[in-house]
Formats: sequence, structure tokens, C-alpha cells
Amino acid sequence: AGVLVHGESRTKDRRLAERVRLASSLPELLSWGPVLVAECAGHAGLAECGAAVLEHGTDLVVASVGALAEPALEHALRAAAQAGRSRMRIPSGAVGGLDALASARLGGLAAVRYVGSKPVAAWRGTRAEQTMDLEEIVTATAIFEGTAREAALAYSQNANVAAAIALAGVGFDATRVTLMADPAARANEHLIEAEGAFGRFAFSIAGTPLPDNPKTSMLAAFSLLRCLVSPADTIQI
Repeated sequence: AGVLVHGESRTKDRRLAERVRLASSLPELLSWGPVLVAECAGHAGLAECGAAVLEHGTDLVVASVGALAEPALEHALRAAAQAGRSRMRIPSGAVGGLDALASARLGGLAAVRYVGSKPVAAWRGTRAEQTMDLEEIVTATAIFEGTAREAALAYSQNANVAAAIALAGVGFDATRVTLMADPAARANEHLIEAEGAFGRFAFSIAGTPLPDNPKTSMLAAFSLLRCLVSPADTIQI
């Protein structure tokens, strides 16, 4: 139906007005009657608009999955979805294997671990700059180790994958996360390891970063697009 935008300069830079209908407020966007809204506005955007979309009865695709690591926001969005009889859809983002992880959860998961490694440039402008000199990193270096909840809240632009893995598996507080800065890396590398009653698996992927945003892999954008087009498919995968 269109795009809700904030800020005229960004709209002009991307020439959106020449390609799609633009809304300047959420009520205007919802008045067009969309059956699905995709959030790609960051944690603050989801917090600002997510509940209203769901309460309206419109399904919501959540790109900023890491925002759900904030318990109050997750509760508010779940309550809004229940009130509006709508659903949140979580894209697989830059990784795969979440279907297997979610299936394994039904049989009982013992442990889930995620390791994310990105080029040093991907960590500029993040909390990593407060704890180390990124320019001095010469070998693969761990910049964070902890839970998925801690990772998602501390690295909002780099740890959405960790949040999606947590939601599919054992939760935010039981999922162990390591984030790496690697000066030799030419891709965003992700490793998911899980074990439980089902057995064990390890899934790895090296994703090409977006040219204008090294924090995000191209596959993350394609994953969001798939959520928008798949409801029309007669075969669902």
C-alpha cells in the first residue's frame, strides 16, 4: 500500500516518493487497509508503532527483532497482538536453520550457542568502540560474550540474529552469544550450534554485507522481502 516515513531528507535521498505512496503518520498508513506491515525502522520505530499496528488487527513483520529483548516491549506487543487478533512474524534474517531449531525445541533443547563474526567496519558506531580500539585489532577478537538478551540490547544493529535464534530456541537468557570482530573477514559469518533430545546440529553461513551498511547481510533484506510475498504463495515453506 505504501511506506510510512520520518524525515523528508531521507525520503528525497532514496527517491521514495517517485516509486511508492508515502504516509506521514501511522493512522494514515493504517487507513489504507494493509493486511501486513513490515517494520524496518529500528528498535525505537518498533517501540513507537508496533503495538498500534497489532491492535489495529494488522499482522506485523518485525525486522528489529532485538528490541524484543526488552521484556516490557515484548509483553506489550504480545498483548497488542492478542487484543487485535493479529500476529508478529519474525524473519530468519541473515541466517537459516531457525525452522530446525524451533522444531527441536518441541522435543527439548539442552543448549543453544550463537557466534557472529563481522569485519571491523561493522562494529564502528557501536558500543564496541567504548571498550576497545577497533583500529588496533589485528586478529579475530571477541568483543562480546554473554546472553542473547544482553547482546540484543547492547548491539541493536548487529545482534538481531541472536534475538531471532533466542525466540526460536531456548529464550533470551539461556542462549549463549559470542560476537567477533575480524579484520580478515570479507563476509558476515554466523554459526548456530544446538543440542538436545533431537540430537545436535551446527549451521553456518557467510553472508555478503549490504554495500551501504556493513552491519547487515544482503540475506536479511531478502528475508524481509520473503515475508511480504510468501503469504500469496499457494505452497508455504
